[in-house]
Amino acid sequence: MNLAHELTPNLPEVDEEGYLIDPADWNESVAEALAASEGIRLDAEYWDVLRFMRAFYEEHQVAPDARYVIKHLAERLGSAARKRLFELFPYGYVKQACKIAGMRRPRAWSTG
Repeated sequence: MNLAHELTPNLPEVDEEGYLIDPADWNESVAEALAASEGIRLDAEYWDVLRFMRAFYEEHQVAPDARYVIKHLAERLGSAARKRLFELFPYGYVKQACKIAGMRRPRAWSTG
């Protein structure tokens, strides 16, 4: 059993790295639990990123690459968007943002 399940036993099924097996199992309570397992407390800025990622996933049936999230943030933050994304998720976009947003781990991407 992994740490996410140990901390929150009602979490939907996750793989050995803590990513949801089925992205359809995601909801905001699941996001809160996944974030807690990463040591993150979600606020409005995080929710903006996560909701954008979920909307992109719903439309395209694939997790958005970080560049799409950076473009989304740039509408508000301009050239500081990339830096801010990695401040929010210091252990990497795939490792934290994709996990908390309920995506399967993108196997072909780097962890950056």
